[in-house]
Amino acid sequence: MKKKYTLGVIGGGFMARAILSGAMTKGILSAEEILVCDPSAESRTYFEKCGIDVSADNADAVRRSSYLLFSIKPQTFPEVARALQGQQFPIVISIMAGKTKAGIRAATGAGKIARVMPNLPCSIGAGMSAIDASELPDDARNFVLGLFLSVGEVIETEEDQLNAVTAVSGSGPAYIYLFLRAFIAAAQEQGLRHDQAETLAFQTMEGGLAMTKTSGKTLDELIAAVSSKGGTTIAALQSFQKDNFEQSIARAVAAAAKRAEELSE
Repeated sequence: MKKKYTLGVIGGGFMARAILSGAMTKGILSAEEILVCDPSAESRTYFEKCGIDVSADNADAVRRSSYLLFSIKPQTFPEVARALQGQQFPIVISIMAGKTKAGIRAATGAGKIARVMPNLPCSIGAGMSAIDASELPDDARNFVLGLFLSVGEVIETEEDQLNAVTAVSGSGPAYIYLFLRAFIAAAQEQGLRHDQAETLAFQTMEGGLAMTKTSGKTLDELIAAVSSKGGTTIAALQSFQKDNFEQSIARAVAAAAKRAEELSE
């Protein structure tokens, strides 16, 4: 039976809204090719205003779509899966952290499954998504890649690397926000107003990142370019070294990866 929708979505929260907005903006999907299922009337109203069909019954997305996107919290999945037992699943795309393909398959009986770990900046089209689409045929793999390229950059990876991905790009925006918050506070301690400190910190971060992408230099070469023997940058770098700054980052990422592994099933 021909499916009415290209993509059915279970869960109409923040990430689903970001992904569908990007897909429609980039022409990957039209509103008429999408069905969103969510128990929340508010969520259904949001998508209806976008011209997208909606349903309160998750089985509609399973039965009527060529691809099914699970965009729900991992802790919600067991209940959702129980209600869908016995359904014939299309190709599944999961953005649920910690839910393995084996676990999804055991709970639903689904055949081909792709797992994706996107991050928060997908909401502004500047996301980073890691994708394991190794089970999918080429046309389906290309659809999944295109869907997430519409909201940022993409890398392909193996499923057993997704916990590390979660610790780096999934959780990573919070590390950057924490660093910026501390940087701004430190600037204020040196007598700068909050607005001045924010402007200096944000533009320094943005400019430094732009140079890493365009200069052709390694990170070590860029650090050296800012550092003069006996100068201010060296004094700061030595302070970072004394405080084990790099080891602290390594420990934090390792802690996130360990927690992702504990949550996996």
